[in-house]
Amino acid sequence: MLEKSSFKNQLENLVSQPENQSYLLAVSGGADSMILTSLFLDFRDNIKNSETEFQVAHINYKLRGEDSDLDQKVVQDFCEKNHVKFHLYEVSEKDKKPEHSIQLWARELRYKFFKEIQEKEQLEFLVTAHHLNDQLETFIINLSKAAGINGLSGIPANDNNILRPLLHFSKQEIYQFAEENNIEFREDLSNKKSDYLRNKIRNEIVPKLLETNDHFLENFKKSSSYLNQTKNFVQEQIQQIENNLTVFNKDYKILSKEKLEQESDFVKFEILKKFGFNQEEEIPKIFKAENNSTFFSKEYQLIVNRDELILTLKKEHQEIRNELVLIDNFDFSERLTKINIQSTIEGIEGIDKDFEWNYDAQKLQFPLYLRKQQDGDEFYPTGFSGKKKVSKFFRDEKLSILAKQKIWILTDSENSVLGVLPLRQDRRYAKDEKTECVLKIFNETKNEI
Repeated sequence: MLEKSSFKNQLENLVSQPENQSYLLAVSGGADSMILTSLFLDFRDNIKNSETEFQVAHINYKLRGEDSDLDQKVVQDFCEKNHVKFHLYEVSEKDKKPEHSIQLWARELRYKFFKEIQEKEQLEFLVTAHHLNDQLETFIINLSKAAGINGLSGIPANDNNILRPLLHFSKQEIYQFAEENNIEFREDLSNKKSDYLRNKIRNEIVPKLLETNDHFLENFKKSSSYLNQTKNFVQEQIQQIENNLTVFNKDYKILSKEKLEQESDFVKFEILKKFGFNQEEEIPKIFKAENNSTFFSKEYQLIVNRDELILTLKKEHQEIRNELVLIDNFDFSERLTKINIQSTIEGIEGIDKDFEWNYDAQKLQFPLYLRKQQDGDEFYPTGFSGKKKVSKFFRDEKLSILAKQKIWILTDSENSVLGVLPLRQDRRYAKDEKTECVLKIFNETKNEI
């Protein structure tokens, strides 16, 4: 039963020391959100030594004419009367309301508004008034979409600091609480229309289900709890499997392709889904792909490297500089000039191998540059006869795509390749017995000897 004490218990289950936290309440003016606001007000004002701070956000979508303005008034009046900071967003022509997908548009708009307030006011938690009937409706919607256990387990009570402390209470309990405590609210009459899927389920399907069993909602609540426990157990098992498959997990993640391939389709999907590869038809393509094939999700890049799957954040590659000046000019009055790559290009990833290259400075055209590989690059690598394309050199070295992305090319002002860092120097420019001025380029992670 919804009471002030039971609400307090739910809040304590969701947040450690809730009396010392800050909250933004999403309030529409309906019974659910007005009861939520009233409960928070009581919680704030009746807890000794409470440092609770909560504010209210309301959006007037201007979709129902005067009714929308009256919803706003109920919320605003409550906040003014009880000294609660009130934030209002009024939808206008600049918001470009679409003809279709109104619900999706409205959801994106309000969560953007909420996030802006939280950042400005430094409010830790967003609180919504979802209740047990909402949970049942969501279950039915997800059941129709073959959403799997994550979908069937419903709306989470705490999801990335979005709290839903009324999830265990039914709509009937909320109405009863409002009546007993004389809480004013507004009914959204548009919810009576079955023009959206959720409304159709709410108005036509749920009432039929409730007629089948006097304890239907209570039993559903228990089933939902069991599903959540099952989901948590499955996620723990999936994480253990992923840990066992992980070959490397520092700057990027490497999974054993061979071991993952032996797992069930469900496990493959659950692991790769975490990196944005959530299309079931895409998973088999990854395991059938040729070596060095690349797949992209919204945030990640996946590279098939023989028996490994290499996962990196795409932004890591987007932020890498493509060219920088290593040395502008050379002082030929000096017989030896040294450049330690480690200090010169500090912060650039991939130069993690010690090497030492000695050049005849008089053979070089300054300035010298470091850049990424370009099509057509070729050089005369030391230890080989003849010239070789850099792309062919990479293949012979059996470098993965990820490794190639980290390789830097040393060039002169005429774009001649002087070396492939940190692997091989071009022998044409190397120091010999006739060299008078030496340019020593090296990578020394320890102190120079």
